[in-house]
Amino acid sequence: MPARIDYDDGRAEALLGELQTLIQGDPRREDIRSELVRMHIPIARGIARRYAQYDEPVEDVQQAAMLGLVKAINRYDATRGERFLAYAGPTMTGEVKRHFRDRTWLLRMPRRLQELRLAMRDARRDFSREHNRAPTVPEIAKILEISEEEAVEVLGAFDAYRPMSLDTPIGDEDGAETYGDLIGEDDDAIEVAVDHIAVRPMLDRLPERERMILLYRFYGNKTQTEIAELMNLSQMHVSRLISRTLAELHSQLLSDA
Repeated sequence: MPARIDYDDGRAEALLGELQTLIQGDPRREDIRSELVRMHIPIARGIARRYAQYDEPVEDVQQAAMLGLVKAINRYDATRGERFLAYAGPTMTGEVKRHFRDRTWLLRMPRRLQELRLAMRDARRDFSREHNRAPTVPEIAKILEISEEEAVEVLGAFDAYRPMSLDTPIGDEDGAETYGDLIGEDDDAIEVAVDHIAVRPMLDRLPERERMILLYRFYGNKTQTEIAELMNLSQMHVSRLISRTLAELHSQLLSDA
C-alpha cells in the first residue's frame, strides 16, 4: 500500500524551488516534474470526480485535470512563497471547467449561455430538493436574476449540450420510426419568405388608414365587420380598401421583380 502523502510537508515547494534552479536540458528537470505529477495525481482525480457529469467520460475529465496540473507545475513561482497546492488546485479546476466549456458541447453556444446553464442546473437541483418539484420559468428566472426570455433560452441550451440523435427510435418495437422520420418536411412558408421581406417596406409607405386595415385583417385576424367597427367605416368600404391596397402591393411586387 503506497504511503500517504502529506501535502503540507513542503516537499512540493522544495522540488519546485530546485526545478527553477536547473538549466534547460538538465535530466533532473523531467524527473522532478514526473515526481510532482505522481504526488498530485490523487488531487487531480478528486477534482475530476467532482466535476464529472452526465455521460462525459471520467477519463477525459481526468485528462483535463492532469493538464491543469502540468500547467501549474510549469507556471508556479516558488519565490512568491505560495503553497503549491493552493495554486495548483484552482489551475486544475479551471482546466476542467474549460474542458466542459470548449470540448463537450456538440453545438456551439455563447459563453454566457454555457455559464448560465451550469448555474441553472445547480439552481434547479437545489429548488427541487427544497420544494419537491421542478421550478417554473418565472421562478428560475428570479433565482438567477435574469429575464424569463433568457431563462427559456438557457433551457434550450440544455438540448444543445447533448442534442438527441435523429436516428433515435421512437418506441421499443423493431422497425420503429426515428425522430428523423418525423421532421424535414417541406415548409410552404419558405416559398413566400422573399415576398414577405419585400412587402414590408411597401407596407410602411402605405397611408396610415390602409396600413392599419391590412394589419388588422392579416396580422390581427379580424373580420371585415370588426375592422369596420374599429375604423368607423362601413364593411363595404373596408372591403374595397383591402382589395385596392392588395392590388397596388401586388403591382409593386411585380414591377420590382
